[in-house]
Amino acid sequence: MILLSVLVTASAMIGVVIATLTIATSAVIAGMIGFSDGAGSPYHFFAPAWSRLVMWMSFVRVRVHGRERAFDGSPHIFVANHLSWYDVPVLSSFLPRAKFVAKEELFSLPIFGKAMRAVGMVPIKRENRRAAFTSYDLAAKSVKVGNSIVVFPEGTRGNDYRLRPFKKGPFVLAIASGATIVPVVIHGAREVLPRGSWMVRPRRVDVHLLEPISVDGLDYSARDQLAAETWSRMAAALEEHYGIKSEGLTAATPAAVGT
Repeated sequence: MILLSVLVTASAMIGVVIATLTIATSAVIAGMIGFSDGAGSPYHFFAPAWSRLVMWMSFVRVRVHGRERAFDGSPHIFVANHLSWYDVPVLSSFLPRAKFVAKEELFSLPIFGKAMRAVGMVPIKRENRRAAFTSYDLAAKSVKVGNSIVVFPEGTRGNDYRLRPFKKGPFVLAIASGATIVPVVIHGAREVLPRGSWMVRPRRVDVHLLEPISVDGLDYSARDQLAAETWSRMAAALEEHYGIKSEGLTAATPAAVGT
């Protein structure tokens, strides 16, 4: 089993290198040429293509439940739990026109960071409230032109599947943009690559797209209500499908919206 994991890890690393040197470089070149980010833009191809290649080289399979909730023609705010680096390629591999809110450090990586900027990913400084507000303003503008945004409201990756408290920023973003929230539960990515490990294991990852939550008629004061409703739906799905209980945790923290 250890030998298999070593071989899969090596394959996954090769996949990351190949995908970055080919697809990510193409994204950087497209950005230099000046392609727009509208309908039919090549930018909507690069991230899914990069993710699918990495997943294929990692022997990771994805099963999506409720796929139709991502393909109704409208932009959404996808709010997902976060336990693994693989959460990102798993979601990016199938979500249409999805831009991720990601920690700013990733945008400093050679080629990869420039590609992220080129395709419209949104950098965020979690520890800086003012900068975080600016990032969510950029994300809201991206929604206005038809893109969806993927956010991980728990912040950093967790160690187990119990939901942790949610930050407020994603729900302020939803209200500001007017986009429907789609709660997302990811199960299995932690077994592929848990936090603190570099050993990749071939697994199936299940993604549950839950019933959307409308923000119509809501203002900034409803951010806590939205966070609690989203947290409750995701916690209920984890318990229903996997027997994982998240009781004892609060649905939202009093922290700044971007941290």
